[in-house]
Amino acid sequence: MRKNEQFSDDDLPPLLPLEDKTEPLTKRSKRTERAEKKNKLKAKKPKPQHRHLLDLPYELVLGILQFCRPSDIFNLGRVSREYHTVVTQDGDRLAKVICDFRYDCLQRCFQTPVLLKDVDPEVYPALHSMDRSELKMALKRPYQHVQPLDPDLICTCFICILRWTCLCIIPDFAHWQNDLDAGEPIPMIPRGTHPEWNKELVEKHAAIVRKALYSPLWHARLLEEHLKSTTRSISRHAANKGNKRRRFRMTKEDIDSGTDQFLARSGPPTADLPFIRDNYYMLEAFLPNRGWSSEGNRWNYVPKEQHDTDLNIAVAWAKWRAHNKART
Repeated sequence: MRKNEQFSDDDLPPLLPLEDKTEPLTKRSKRTERAEKKNKLKAKKPKPQHRHLLDLPYELVLGILQFCRPSDIFNLGRVSREYHTVVTQDGDRLAKVICDFRYDCLQRCFQTPVLLKDVDPEVYPALHSMDRSELKMALKRPYQHVQPLDPDLICTCFICILRWTCLCIIPDFAHWQNDLDAGEPIPMIPRGTHPEWNKELVEKHAAIVRKALYSPLWHARLLEEHLKSTTRSISRHAANKGNKRRRFRMTKEDIDSGTDQFLARSGPPTADLPFIRDNYYMLEAFLPNRGWSSEGNRWNYVPKEQHDTDLNIAVAWAKWRAHNKART
């Protein structure tokens, strides 16, 4: 090649196309290998099936729920539609097993009055006769803290009137527990006056009791509230060193158990009816319809059949009065 001679592009050999020969790096990390092996095993392993409480046998479900309080059952019914259905459909059975476990004494002290629709219509005239002193007292001179019963809804034999009154006292006594614990005076209502706040309070409590007439679960809820009031009242009086009256033996374990078993022990009479709220200050354990038997060393309760006995008495008195009017 001569000096000063230049190359041209035509003198260069043709360019070959580029070929990509890059390859992925092989994974040699032991940590990566362990992770891959773990993921493969996890993918092969069947996923656990989360069982629902209601998938268990029904008797086992009842056995579990019987340890709940009635308020817990109401809260459970708000969790989902399935639980709401259980509470709605099987609330009566749940109430029975709960009361038998927790409120054996209270359920016999506070029985529900019989609904009028469950009474023979032929005895309605005898029940609605205002010649009966107990009915006249209940309707014409009611307690200030208890709403008069509805004679078109509830049987008005003597025991049913008493049952209605005792059930209405449960929410009213519970309402004033904070005031009693704090030593705050309960507002007294002058005789013959009917303040609006008391009407609303009494109606609110009566509405709860009316629910208990149709729903055993609501009845159990009332018993739960009264057990709380009773334990608070006994604790309050026990803290008063100047009060030397006889009272029930109640321990912290009794309170924590959430049952009324300690009320089956011997103790003072508990059937005194608080005629006014002023009686709440000295009321320790209100458990009507029972009395202590020294011979049997146990409490005797008024049986459910007392309704039939009092109903027959009301009918017999009506016939006797009608006979005397016919003679005169």
